[in-house]
Amino acid sequence: MNRINGNDLLAIGFTQGKILGLALEVLEKNYHDADRDIVLSMMKSLAEKPELYLDHEILEDLATKMIEEANAPKDETIDLNETAKEFAVYGQEHIDEGAVKQMNIAMRLPVTVAGALMPDAHQGYGLPIGGVLAAKNAVIPYGVGVDIGCRMALSIFDIPENHYFENPDFYKRELIAHTRFGAGHGFLRKERAEHAVLDRNEFNMTQFVKNLHDKAWSQLGSSGGGNHFVEWGIIEFSEEDKPLNIAAGRYLALLSHSGSRGLGATLAGHYTRVAKDICKLPKDAANLAYLDMNSEAGQEYWLAMNLAGDYASACHEVIHEKMAKAIGGQLLAKVENHHNFAWKEIWNGEEVIVHRKGATPAGKGVMGIIPGSMTAPGFLVRGKGEDLAINSASHGAGRQMSRTQATKNISHQDMKAILQANNVTLIGAGLDEAPMAYKDINVVMNAQKDLVDVVAKFTPKMVRMADDGSKED
Repeated sequence: MNRINGNDLLAIGFTQGKILGLALEVLEKNYHDADRDIVLSMMKSLAEKPELYLDHEILEDLATKMIEEANAPKDETIDLNETAKEFAVYGQEHIDEGAVKQMNIAMRLPVTVAGALMPDAHQGYGLPIGGVLAAKNAVIPYGVGVDIGCRMALSIFDIPENHYFENPDFYKRELIAHTRFGAGHGFLRKERAEHAVLDRNEFNMTQFVKNLHDKAWSQLGSSGGGNHFVEWGIIEFSEEDKPLNIAAGRYLALLSHSGSRGLGATLAGHYTRVAKDICKLPKDAANLAYLDMNSEAGQEYWLAMNLAGDYASACHEVIHEKMAKAIGGQLLAKVENHHNFAWKEIWNGEEVIVHRKGATPAGKGVMGIIPGSMTAPGFLVRGKGEDLAINSASHGAGRQMSRTQATKNISHQDMKAILQANNVTLIGAGLDEAPMAYKDINVVMNAQKDLVDVVAKFTPKMVRMADDGSKED
């Protein structure tokens, strides 16, 4: 007969692969002289129903292998694109290689539209800290981060700087009295604050979220560990700022940095696991598992993320209201911005999900606060709306030492000396938060002149942080 080849078998239902090769070997060994049409008919039947041939004297072994292959677990790994999309990098000479590598992996996701790396960037989990990623119809829980909606909040008072320097004990007493820090720390029932965010319907969307309500209530108005702080400082406007209606001068200000506490951390952990179960990515990209925005899980995470973000804002609101009431000053302006979040935005004419993991929104005219360290200035800024940066800027100075490195290499004497040199009073904090662990904020700001305009400079004077240093929820 005319020899049956691979194309003949593909035409009757076989597929490319190991089984095709085995079938050709069986035919060559056992059926090379048989009628071609009869053999093809038999092989077509085998391809359709291999279980009928499990007792066949010649085809039993081939049929068994075909059934085993059909029932083998399918590899559901989603392939990354072979090449990474290009992305803008600001201050590249000050960014560690690990952060760039992580960003390159993120830029190979099939849902990635665009990306950018801010000058305070350093290696994180999944998306680097300081990474901005625009995705098409998908949200990445670890692209948002563990501390969902972490933010900065600044209150500027009509109190002149002299009043602070003449009454430091008063400001220290009130700072200690109205703030609470550290992993797990919250308020007893009689101390708890009330806020409309606790009445949100989203707390009832699943039993899992509902079970977090009491923890959220107990921690409302508190701050986390790590680099979270509440501090008094002096803010200087070198010229009048008409949009804020603040005259040139130096004013007392309160600056806070914290996020969604145990609520956000628990939600982040849960939905990251959900994403990893649904979205199987290669090992080096596993922490970038994403949820389709059209899926039930994607919509559920989106609602939970926004709830945690609004809860983080409520925590700052409670703190600032307590402090304003305690000192009796008139509020001139309040500015707030968040990071560790995802936004629906229009970029290049299409709707995308913009993840800013440790990056400040900096659309045209958008206000933000970019802190330095406990002894370095922070900056009140106004965004320029730079497309290449996906309307973003850095969220701070960024670490130049890991927490472990800082603890090993910085002494208590070194930290005490730099605090004294800058006339800063510190309450709490560990060596992992020492100013020397951070990049030079002036270098970082210089690298993002195209992204933001500086409106005013904030100089820290009294800083409160968690006593237990780096522990977070």
